[in-house]
Amino acid sequence: MSVSFALRSIRPATLGRAVAASVSASLILAALGCSGLGSVDRRIENMLERRTDRIGGAVSPTREFRPVEEQRVRGQTDKEPPTNNPRAEDLFYGIAAEDRDVAMRIDEFTALPEDAMRIDLVDALRIAQESGREFRNAEEEYILSAIRLLIERHRWGPRFFNDLSANVSGDFDGDADTALRIMNDLRVTQRLPYGGQVEAGLIVEAVEQLRDSATESYRQSTALVLNANIPLLRGAGDVAREDLIQTERDLVYAARTFERFRREFLVSIATDYFNLVAQLASIDNQERSLQSVQLALERSQARVRAGQEAASQARTIEQQVLETQSRLISARESYILALDRFKIRLGLPVETPVIMTPSKINLPEPDTTPGEASQLALLYRLDLQNQRDRIDDSRRNVAIAHNQILPDLNFNANVRADTDPNDRIGGLDLQFDDARYNVGVTFGLPLDREIERLNLRSAMIGLARIRRTYDQFRDNVIVDARQQRRRIDQDRFRLELAERGVETSRLAIEQIIIQQSDAITLLDAEDRLLNSENDRDNALRDLRISILSYLLATDLLRVDRDGNIQPLPGMPQRLIESDAEGLAAPGTPGEGESEEGAVAPELEPTPPTPEVQPDEEPADPDNGS
Repeated sequence: MSVSFALRSIRPATLGRAVAASVSASLILAALGCSGLGSVDRRIENMLERRTDRIGGAVSPTREFRPVEEQRVRGQTDKEPPTNNPRAEDLFYGIAAEDRDVAMRIDEFTALPEDAMRIDLVDALRIAQESGREFRNAEEEYILSAIRLLIERHRWGPRFFNDLSANVSGDFDGDADTALRIMNDLRVTQRLPYGGQVEAGLIVEAVEQLRDSATESYRQSTALVLNANIPLLRGAGDVAREDLIQTERDLVYAARTFERFRREFLVSIATDYFNLVAQLASIDNQERSLQSVQLALERSQARVRAGQEAASQARTIEQQVLETQSRLISARESYILALDRFKIRLGLPVETPVIMTPSKINLPEPDTTPGEASQLALLYRLDLQNQRDRIDDSRRNVAIAHNQILPDLNFNANVRADTDPNDRIGGLDLQFDDARYNVGVTFGLPLDREIERLNLRSAMIGLARIRRTYDQFRDNVIVDARQQRRRIDQDRFRLELAERGVETSRLAIEQIIIQQSDAITLLDAEDRLLNSENDRDNALRDLRISILSYLLATDLLRVDRDGNIQPLPGMPQRLIESDAEGLAAPGTPGEGESEEGAVAPELEPTPPTPEVQPDEEPADPDNGS
């Protein structure tokens, strides 16, 4: 009898009984397991919120994951994707006219529409969190850590499996029996907390002998099988849960890393913002210097025409005008380039016209010593805590390597209960009185453990290395905190000197005007004033950045959900204020004055810091601190 004939000989009623008896439980489990990604996203979000709250974080990722429809893109399966690389004769290169107005073209490059997007420091921090690519990458890395933990936790929960198989067996000579066998294997497995696994399975088997269409040879049997395999030496104990333990700890590390990144990202974005504002101030100072030089040139030319001054002096001033214009063009180009890169960091299209609005940040200077700053860093630095906890991970790796040298001693057990073999359709009437069991112990001599001993030595070396890495990282944290605290005083001193330099330069100009000195002397004095104003603006920028860097080095910086600085006790509640009347972008109408009035922030006493001793050493990680 041929196979094809055997299949045609199956009666619908017989096949219906077999399928109904074997797959009913499978369909129920399949319906329960076919849930969408919505439940997965909710579990991820809840896990991230709990873990972030436990480490004292301000915000956890709240990314809204929408279902992505995979669409076939033209060319995605091409073995040779097209390349656009024309030959030289097919290209076009426009040649600029010799008589073009270069200065006008440069002004067009820097011109911005009146409806350009205005961004102050608060806006920059908010936009960076909403669309910044760096922030998205860090956020997704935190989410992936949560996903890895959910996967590992699922492995340690009850797991259901169902295998449905259909087979036809027979011979081509037509004399042997031809049979259809349908078997459904439903089982659940559970990993044990200290090693091993237990499994329970329900096997339903239906067999139909296919001699002819009238043969009543349908048989069905059911078996309940219980299996257990438990290690007693090698692979037993906490070693068995290492993957789960490490994944749980990795999520804590990821939470700390993400919170630390949010603080570093704020300081980085604020640094770029302050650099842009300082560049704007320099451009504004340069424009005022150009106006002054041009005015001096007009006066000198008038004196030359009146015969009161030599023509060479007018040509000298004219050369200064050209040099000042060149410096102004270079400053504008540097600003445009820095602004475009800043827009990329914020996740904005490069073509978006942006006007930077200056902001004043009211951060008081800390009243701490370098030694106290280093102790604060040892207490609060999240990245240092990650490095310290990884020493424990290395200790566990050594313990695992020790365990792998032990001999194998495994306990195994098996219990099977079948239906009555005399019943043609057994159903679920299991005969537990006739159940069979098998219990045994397997002992394996550790005859070949050379690789395991080498792994143990490797784990010991890894532990020594991670300890040295922690010591070096801790020392760098101490040096960084001390240096950032000293830098605040240095920048404050530089700002005071720069402000005195501005005042001195202005007094010198007033004296030159009173004495009615020549134009060259006046221009030199104004050039010194320009440099003094640039030094003052740069010193103010450096002081602001150094305070933020100190808060980051000691991990006293806190960032709210919008990416802004959270005020600490004793700080002003409004730390950032937008200066609506400040500088405008180059090329826009209504350019204001330089940030001359933006003196150093008001000094206020910082909140009391924890009682720490400057010379106190951090606790030894070997003592479990």
